[in-house]
Amino acid sequence: MDDCFAVFELPRKLVIDAEDLRQRFYALSRRHHPDFHHGGPADAQAAALARSARINRAYRALRDPLGRVEHLIAVEEGREVRDASAGRPAAPRELLEEMLEVQEALEEARGDGLGPATRARLEDERQRLLARQAAEEAAILGRAPEWDAAVDGGGDRPTLLGWFKQRLAARAYLRTVIDDLTDALGEARDEHGAHRRH
Repeated sequence: MDDCFAVFELPRKLVIDAEDLRQRFYALSRRHHPDFHHGGPADAQAAALARSARINRAYRALRDPLGRVEHLIAVEEGREVRDASAGRPAAPRELLEEMLEVQEALEEARGDGLGPATRARLEDERQRLLARQAAEEAAILGRAPEWDAAVDGGGDRPTLLGWFKQRLAARAYLRTVIDDLTDALGEARDEHGAHRRH
């Protein structure tokens, strides 16, 4: 497991000064950029390339506050972030029950076609879920200072880590249903999964 916090010599905290992180990234990038090792031996070039790739991965993981939470959980659990199945809780039961109505609307659209009433219902559901997703994200980020205080003061980190995992699972489930609604509406998604009209 590559600890992206360690790459930048930062403690495992969630509130990070974006400008400080950027400056650390630039300094490390300049120091380890493969172009500076171009004339050296092949093994030195390969090592520089590996260091540069590691710095870039670490910056991508930490610059996004939600990605930072995901990375923190993975590091604390000693696993890779990409190993999505490991340690990920299921979406909360109340969310799954709430989604039954959305699934019915999707089935109706698949079975009966996308008439004006069905389209309006799907669009309303998507807007409601987008708001719910934004609320989940705000709740996650809102507790970041609590994590940092637990790190500093020896607070109950495992319980808070479990809460973050549960909220991220809810967010992931919401994103999947939102994507299903977007697809049912015949709209494309951008590279971040957000919907956009043709």
